[in-house]
Amino acid sequence: MSVSEPRQADPLAPEKVSASGVATVAEPPSWLRRAQPKGIARVPTHAVRHVAERRCYTRAKLSLPLRVKRIAGHREDATEALRTANISSSGVFFLYPERIEPGTPIEIEVCLVDRPFGRGSVRMTTEAHVVRVEESEKPGWHGLAVTFDDVRFQRDEPLPARFGSL
Repeated sequence: MSVSEPRQADPLAPEKVSASGVATVAEPPSWLRRAQPKGIARVPTHAVRHVAERRCYTRAKLSLPLRVKRIAGHREDATEALRTANISSSGVFFLYPERIEPGTPIEIEVCLVDRPFGRGSVRMTTEAHVVRVEESEKPGWHGLAVTFDDVRFQRDEPLPARFGSL
C-alpha cells in the first residue's frame, strides 16, 4: 500500500476513541466503599476449605416474624405469616408468596424482640430493595434477598415494675 492510497477500515477492528470524548468516571456508590470486615488472621488451610464468600457481613440463621408493608410504594395486605430465613446488619432473606423483581423497593418490618403485652418489644422497620430472587421448594413461593436502605427501630416501653415477674 502506498502513502497516497487511503486505508480501508477493517469492520472487525475496534475503533480508536480519542481521550477528549471520554467522560470522567463517577465516584462508586457508598455501598461499594464499605470497609471490609476483619476476619481471623490465620486459619490452618488443612482444617477448612476455602469458601468464596461474597457477603461483607455475616448472616445469622434466625427465624423472626416479618411483615411486608409496601412493595414499590403500594400497601400490602398479606395475611400470610412470614419469617426470616437469615438476617445480617445489611440485609435479610425470606420466603414470599409472590415473585418480586430485583431492584424493586419494598418496606418491611421485622420483630427483633417480642415481649408480652407488646411492652418492651423491638421492631425494625426498613426501606429496602430486592437484590436476588430464588425459586423455593415450597410451590408458589420465592426466596427474596433484600438489602436495607434505611433502618428505623421502634422500641415499646418496658414493662412497669409491678409486672416484672411475668
